[in-house]
Amino acid sequence: MSSYLSRRRVLATGTALGLGALGATAAPASAATPAGSTATTGAEETRTLDELYQAALAEGDKLVVYAGGDFQAQQEATRQAFRSRFPDIDLTLIVDYSKFHDVRVDNQFATDTLVPDLVQLQTLHDFTRWDKQGRLLRYKPAGFSKVHDAFKEPNGACVGIQAIAFSFIYGIAAAGSDVPKTPLDLIDPKWKGRIASRYPHDDDAVLYLFSLYVEKYGWDWVAALAAQDVEFTRGGLPSDAVVAGQKAIGIGVGGSAVPPATSPTKLVVPEGDHPFMAWGQRAAIFKQAKNPTAAKLYLNWQLSTARQQASVNGWSVRTDVTPPAGLKPVWEYPNVGIGFPRFMADRAEVERLKQTFALYFGEVTGEATPGWLGLHPGA
Repeated sequence: MSSYLSRRRVLATGTALGLGALGATAAPASAATPAGSTATTGAEETRTLDELYQAALAEGDKLVVYAGGDFQAQQEATRQAFRSRFPDIDLTLIVDYSKFHDVRVDNQFATDTLVPDLVQLQTLHDFTRWDKQGRLLRYKPAGFSKVHDAFKEPNGACVGIQAIAFSFIYGIAAAGSDVPKTPLDLIDPKWKGRIASRYPHDDDAVLYLFSLYVEKYGWDWVAALAAQDVEFTRGGLPSDAVVAGQKAIGIGVGGSAVPPATSPTKLVVPEGDHPFMAWGQRAAIFKQAKNPTAAKLYLNWQLSTARQQASVNGWSVRTDVTPPAGLKPVWEYPNVGIGFPRFMADRAEVERLKQTFALYFGEVTGEATPGWLGLHPGA
């Protein structure tokens, strides 16, 4: 069998194989897309950022945030922007994989040593669990009612503060005029040895993206990709390889679909019914937070229209923030999968998929890109 499958053959294979149980957790985007943002019960914050700032200073001058991510420098712009706006708040922002931060927090609960006031994580199922355990402060920052329904919990237990989209990127110089436009293009032999990707079985958001690919194209597409000599890495390194010109394509990463003229890469938002995915990186305040008012300040600041308009990828979690020219609100794309919260809730299915992708791509190798942070970073 040829390692390169024609478009017709892959589409036929995807239809014939289906996904079995996967269909229940990774529904087509059209079925998962809610109408928008609806009114929620409970009052939103009415204090201004400056009023919250003064209240936070009266309570103390510290704030500890655990943020999901690939390396510490990812959040440097956030650190600097917050410190510039609120210079007397001592912000400690610790970046680690969400799957390490969540069990770290669980262990801190078990040992009564909680460090963070607030977490912003990709492991969306943890917020549901922590809310049921009574761990989360149900709080609605200003603008909560404007956040798209797919990116928040109606009771205020958590709210998305950043709209993230994952697809694949290409190097503008490396790809030339014949750029890849859909995931089907990635199995063309001309890209063999020129692709980097995150392991789908190491990152749940990438796993969801790959599950959408399987749902659309079938497992033969995965086998064809495995034959492309893909360089699989942990964390954000696929983007680095493309930026450095070492690879032409990076899979399972974010970026801007309307990049500035100086950008070396472009995010592909496929047209038609070829999938990509998006979610809201959710944040929540713990009831045991030592600095709850500073945590409220941080949430209100992150959800402010100014911050949302400054999004690096152009998309906002808010329905009243207009994207830049060339983009629609991310939930308006008919081929976007925003069923990530539902996908994350079915942990048995997530684990089954991880092991299945390991059969195709091999076991995860490589050091954790944020480093090894131990039990109580930020303490």
